Amino acid sequence: MANSSSPSDFYMDRKKFIIVSTVFIDVLGMGIIIPTLPFYVQSFGVSDFTVTLLFGAFAFFSFFSAPLLGALSDRIGRRPVMILSIASTAIGWLVFASARNIYLLFLGRIIDGLAAGNFSTAQSYLSDIASNEKERAKNLGIIGAVFGAAFVIGPGIGGLLSAVSPSFPFWCVGVLAVLNMLNAFFNLSESHLNRSKLSKLTVNPFVPILRTIKNKAILPIIIVWLLFGIAVSIQQSVFALYLGRVFSYGSFVSGLFMTCVGLIMIVNQGYLLSHFWLKKFNERGLELFMTGLFAVGFLLMSSSYLGIFIAGMIGMVFSQSILRVVINSQVIGNAGERKGEVLGAMASIMSLAMIIGPLLGGALFVAHVSMPFILSSVLAAVSFVILYNKSRLSKFDNQAPAPNDQSMI
Repeated sequence: MANSSSPSDFYMDRKKFIIVSTVFIDVLGMGIIIPTLPFYVQSFGVSDFTVTLLFGAFAFFSFFSAPLLGALSDRIGRRPVMILSIASTAIGWLVFASARNIYLLFLGRIIDGLAAGNFSTAQSYLSDIASNEKERAKNLGIIGAVFGAAFVIGPGIGGLLSAVSPSFPFWCVGVLAVLNMLNAFFNLSESHLNRSKLSKLTVNPFVPILRTIKNKAILPIIIVWLLFGIAVSIQQSVFALYLGRVFSYGSFVSGLFMTCVGLIMIVNQGYLLSHFWLKKFNERGLELFMTGLFAVGFLLMSSSYLGIFIAGMIGMVFSQSILRVVINSQVIGNAGERKGEVLGAMASIMSLAMIIGPLLGGALFVAHVSMPFILSSVLAAVSFVILYNKSRLSKFDNQAPAPNDQSMI
């Protein structure tokens, strides 16, 4: 039997492979530095609070840069923005690795944050080359699976590299980013051929965000995305603390739990999404089902019984990994010609959530260890109500007769 694949299919697969490998290398670098960054920064004789400020510096500057880069990718194309963003990551990490004082550490993180558009631009790229809604969701799922795989592998590599010297992992990540940039420069073709000329570019980062919010089809999903991000970041900020306080588990067991989380994400987004979930549900139905499971998962995680906690964690991870894909896919489907701008705004909103969530999680954990998970469950339940109402109104609009319909007479 002849091979049914066409040359165009091969070309699309090659483009997809290049963008996925670019994301993998980028996220692998992030995974490598997670277990080593606090120790490296503390070697400068600074406080734990300063360590958290370094994370906050990146989130703060990426909040402003992401929507601008997204809008820029709509204007000049995905490829140059992707290369610019990876170059910023490379320079940022090399400055960070060569730092001799705390100010250069902050400069390195600021440089990285000023052009933090790798992930959202990659999402825009893969949605550009998708032929329909299901392929778009499948492509975004591949990105999520690659993200999970890199985070499973990265921390182990980071631990090994740190045995050479505290700064060695950051030199390696910087070099990886340089190689990544060269790979994109020589091999990545442009995907966005119909450039947006809808509006002038502006350096005000709030303009793209406000334009996105004004889109009535997107606004409910944006609100859900913010609530989703806050709930996830609350959980991430107190997860290890909760395991230690309630179950007396240390960093090793916490690391095992996180490895399991990564593996579940790989299987769910990389295989089950395209082979099961998208065959059983459309995107809107999947969104509702997973948001309900998300709320139940967090509620179970507030339990002090290990079995119930683990069941809740599995439900939370399963739903979280799918929601990341379908929420972004639904937004892209309603973005029109401003796809990059809207995804940049989504990344910016997630950065805001990552700032708000840990503050809420820490305060609630001090009040009662279960409160962070309960609040996350409440936020997920509110998200379910918003999505349910959106789905019901959408069905009503679709069923409403046209003005010249005979039933109106």
